[in-house]
Amino acid sequence: MTQQGVRWTADQVLALAPDAASRKAGSKLGAAGPWSEAGSSDEGTVWGLCKGSGSKPYQTVVDIADTAGPAYKCSCPSRKFPCKHALGLLLLWAGEDGAVPSGQAPGWAEEWLAGRRKRTEEKRAAGASGSPTAADPEAARRRAERRAERITAGAGELEQRLTDLLRTGLASAEQAGYGLWEETAARMVDAQAPGLAARARELGAIPSSGPGWPIRLLEESALLHLLDQAWLRREHLPDDLAATVRSRIGLPASPDGPPLRDHWLVLAQYDTTDPKLTTRRIWLHGTDSGRTSLLLSYGAAGRAPELALPMGLALDAEVSAFPGAGQLRAALGEQFAAPSPTTARPQGVPTAQAAVHYGEALRHDPWLDSVPVTLDRVVPTPDDDSWQLADAEGDLALPLTPTARSRPGLWRLVALSGGAPVKVFGELGHRGFTPLTAWPEGAGEPVSLC
Repeated sequence: MTQQGVRWTADQVLALAPDAASRKAGSKLGAAGPWSEAGSSDEGTVWGLCKGSGSKPYQTVVDIADTAGPAYKCSCPSRKFPCKHALGLLLLWAGEDGAVPSGQAPGWAEEWLAGRRKRTEEKRAAGASGSPTAADPEAARRRAERRAERITAGAGELEQRLTDLLRTGLASAEQAGYGLWEETAARMVDAQAPGLAARARELGAIPSSGPGWPIRLLEESALLHLLDQAWLRREHLPDDLAATVRSRIGLPASPDGPPLRDHWLVLAQYDTTDPKLTTRRIWLHGTDSGRTSLLLSYGAAGRAPELALPMGLALDAEVSAFPGAGQLRAALGEQFAAPSPTTARPQGVPTAQAAVHYGEALRHDPWLDSVPVTLDRVVPTPDDDSWQLADAEGDLALPLTPTARSRPGLWRLVALSGGAPVKVFGELGHRGFTPLTAWPEGAGEPVSLC
């Protein structure tokens, strides 16, 4: 249970923002000016009234003690979770200046909390009793067989497209334009292979991606060919690798690993969006097991996923791994306490060891874009018109990805370092390193770079 005396940092609050616009708007509401009747309880509830453009103030309440992560309720019309008012209220509470005193929650906040806790108990009871009707295993087997047949047909068609590309020469891809690969992707969607569809669309964008595109097109075509062939020969693959292939093709999977209870440090959280979906990635580090796990959650286009965990806090919980060779994805299971502050940090490695780790991961999953890595004692250093993270002791460095160089987080990292070594968690891939969180040397709070 979150105690009133334990406050989050502003950085931990802003890490919950669904996007940069919400982060900016929430920061403006983090002062006492627009708020009235704000308060908090020892049980982990924060509430307040925020003056808006209408005659009535917005009623905002946050349940920080919810074991599934902070829960929010606001009477504003925003579709974002948390909205700017919830972020502003949490920033006001995190300020520790007496603007959010301890007290009794008002009736409108208590009503929402009671309803939420009742629904939580009902879900737990339903989960304990099990599903009232068992699925027909024979019907499920037939559906899986029919889908596998469609995917196999689609994979064969995709192989023919790749063969035609190599026969006519890579220059033909530039002349054909994006339409050819968009049509191919649509055929893969019809074949119920969304993983193949996504990679086909990526091929269509490469010819317009700048100098060196023929090399990149050949590389990505080879990886797509490898995935095609792995699917067609999946019966001959080791079980773990076959599970990875099914995942890359786009077949759904359920976690099958035994639940692992640990105190999980929330390393980073960030969202990626496309026209149909918002995907949230939350990286966890087991402080006892040393294991790194990835939680994925989804929201409809324009809406943030509901699961949100404050960066830099730790939660006592169970996670279960998904199948697949070298897969880090996991499902969040039972949580035994709300996220709470911790001084734990992941163990870091030098840049050379990080590169070796990425290479070893590719042996298990050749289609892997990146791996999570914590770099120890590195210094952000300019490199002509780019940046890199250099070992404080040694002459090796990792380049930052183009994405990382364009983010404001780069300058937060440079400011945090000030030329001194820092510990940095991020994702390392063939394009370089993307920093997500950093810690200063010695004691100090983590800084989100997302």
